[in-house]
Amino acid sequence: MRMKLPLIRSLAVAPARAPILRYGVALLSTVLALIPTLFFSDIAESRLVVFAVAVMVSAWYGGWKPGLAATSFALTVSAYYSLAGGQTPSEYRKAIAHLALFFAVALLICWFNAALRATQESLRRSESNFRSLVMNAPYGICRCDALGILQDANPAMVAMFGYDSAADLTGRHLGSLYSDAQQWFQTADYFHARKEFNNLTTECVRKDGAPIVARISGRSIPNGKEGGSFELFMEDVTETRMLELQLRQAQKMEAIGRLAGGIAHDFNNLLMVISGYSEFLLERVGPDPRLRGPAQEISNATQRATSLTRQLLAFSRKQMLAPKVLDLNEVVAENLKMLTRMIGEDIDLVMVPGPAIGAVRADPGQIDQVIMNLAVNARDAMPQGGKLIIETANVTLDEHFARTHAPLIPGDYVMLAISDTGIGMDNETQSRIFEPFFTTKGAKGTGLGLSMVYGIVKQSGGFIFVDSQPQRGTAFRAYFPRVDGREDAAAAQDSLGLPRADRGQETILLVEDETNLRRLARQYLETQGYKILEAEDGAAALQIVAGHEGVIDLLLTDVIMPGMNGRELAGQVTTLLPEVRVLYMSGYTENAVGLDGTLDAGINLLQKPFSLPVLKDRVREVLDSEPIPLEVAMQSRSSSVLDKKVPPFRARRFNLQLPLRYRPLGEKSWRPGTTENISRSGLLFQAQEFLHPNAQLEISLVLPPEIAGLAATEVICRGEVVRSVEAQGQGVTPALAAKILQYHFQHGTHVAHA
Repeated sequence: MRMKLPLIRSLAVAPARAPILRYGVALLSTVLALIPTLFFSDIAESRLVVFAVAVMVSAWYGGWKPGLAATSFALTVSAYYSLAGGQTPSEYRKAIAHLALFFAVALLICWFNAALRATQESLRRSESNFRSLVMNAPYGICRCDALGILQDANPAMVAMFGYDSAADLTGRHLGSLYSDAQQWFQTADYFHARKEFNNLTTECVRKDGAPIVARISGRSIPNGKEGGSFELFMEDVTETRMLELQLRQAQKMEAIGRLAGGIAHDFNNLLMVISGYSEFLLERVGPDPRLRGPAQEISNATQRATSLTRQLLAFSRKQMLAPKVLDLNEVVAENLKMLTRMIGEDIDLVMVPGPAIGAVRADPGQIDQVIMNLAVNARDAMPQGGKLIIETANVTLDEHFARTHAPLIPGDYVMLAISDTGIGMDNETQSRIFEPFFTTKGAKGTGLGLSMVYGIVKQSGGFIFVDSQPQRGTAFRAYFPRVDGREDAAAAQDSLGLPRADRGQETILLVEDETNLRRLARQYLETQGYKILEAEDGAAALQIVAGHEGVIDLLLTDVIMPGMNGRELAGQVTTLLPEVRVLYMSGYTENAVGLDGTLDAGINLLQKPFSLPVLKDRVREVLDSEPIPLEVAMQSRSSSVLDKKVPPFRARRFNLQLPLRYRPLGEKSWRPGTTENISRSGLLFQAQEFLHPNAQLEISLVLPPEIAGLAATEVICRGEVVRSVEAQGQGVTPALAAKILQYHFQHGTHVAHA
């Protein structure tokens, strides 16, 4: 039986005890109560009062069962004194009434104590449950007064802000946890108005100074004259906010890419018309500078616009690539000499190649563009000089890394990192660096370098991220998916090798939806001797094919057209005319003649914008080649790799005897030596002494052009001994095989010959 009593929280009831202890207390209290009864044996009321106190103590300490035991003992003793001996009927009835009253009071005491104890236990459990909810909640919970002084905090909030215990937070002002005072004033307005608020996002600071983003909700707790308090609930949404920003950035870049691709497609057609007619003008105006100069300026402007268009296509991932299986160490090594000349003598160029890195599938020319653009960016960030580090490595990215670097997918990658010690960037700049036309270089930059890098990496299936802080340098890290070293199938079309005619006589079906471009191409090709049939779309082209009685040698068609695209048109035309050759024209393909920017095998594509001489040469080349059946080209999409494995990457080795200097890492004196063979990844040389494997060396030598690139170059390498061969006999020097761990090119060194 439970009883709900008012003010039950103010009553102190002892917790449950061990049974022996509870009954022991009951026995002790009744024994102690028995002593006064010996002195008040004639006064029954006093004796019963003393026993009632003993019952109360027993029931309060041990519960209702020890209380009933004490009651039984008290009734027995009282009955002995009250009913023993000769008594009048009146005294007997009076004694019975006293005993009955005592028994009733004792039962009431036991019942009241049982109800009180049950209520107390229920309150204790309820408080324990609610305390467990608060203490074990994954969200920060705290209480503060109307002024914002923290009075209590749960462990989640203590951990959220990096403190050791709740005592470290108690007594602090809530505003001291905010990083922006203006945001605290917004919260303080709710405090003053005693209003409830929900999902208020604020930027806070941990104990170690690290910023976090917290979502705060609060409600007022009235407390009479004391002014009340506020209960606050905080959630750390730093990771959620970062993922939201990354998703928003990815969506923005995708939208800008689609817009840039569409603009580039239409702009290519306009550029074709402008550049084509400017070429006509240059052929006809003669040497008169008054006319030739403006025409040449028009041609130059179209060339610059063509470069911008290609950069936009690279950013929007609409350009056509020629991917191959690459070793990034080799690609970087081939660019080192050019980078050395480009970045200047006040910048130290260091390469840290990863050992035995995996293969990646990318367009080598586009990877060159990535390296060059990032190196130029690093050079501009170090106007007073510094260090430029290019690093490659095998990395395995897990779920945790992918969760904080959306939209990256966990897996095995090859990392290409280019870092500098320059001026760095703030967060606002980092969020916009990959946007086209955004630049921090003023009039000196176009804002397309990094956007092109972004597009190339994404189109190659990779991901790129930037890590930078003001005055602490910048690091770009590109992650390319690691492949298993199988080469793609290549069904390249071979030329017949016959001499090409200067003028053509074949019939060409020209299909182009842009009227001005179609007219320009027709006029030019007709001047080359070709017979031109023109159509504005696929339907008109099929009507021409059906009604033309002669031979059609070449289908020259745009890829992106309203209604029927160029690939669909070519499929129907080649069904009717199996011997016809096909040449596509497009600035980008939208996967019509390629998949994800990779041109299908057997496809001839002329990328817009192109010059008229290029059009002439490409048309002639396709006409002089063997036609490839359409099914061969279509099969290339279903067979992506060959069964034959490509041998593992190995740098080309040269048998050269070159003088060098070497010294163990940390020593000052150099020793002379001579190479026996050398490559970009290692060398075998004759040394003065025997060195154990894994020994670290510094090696200085002059690399010949076939190793360094364009010209001989002095370089200091850091290497590691992988094999040592002891000398046999006196006067014979030992041979050391060392792999190159790091390159460091010497600037300003004049090398006459190697």
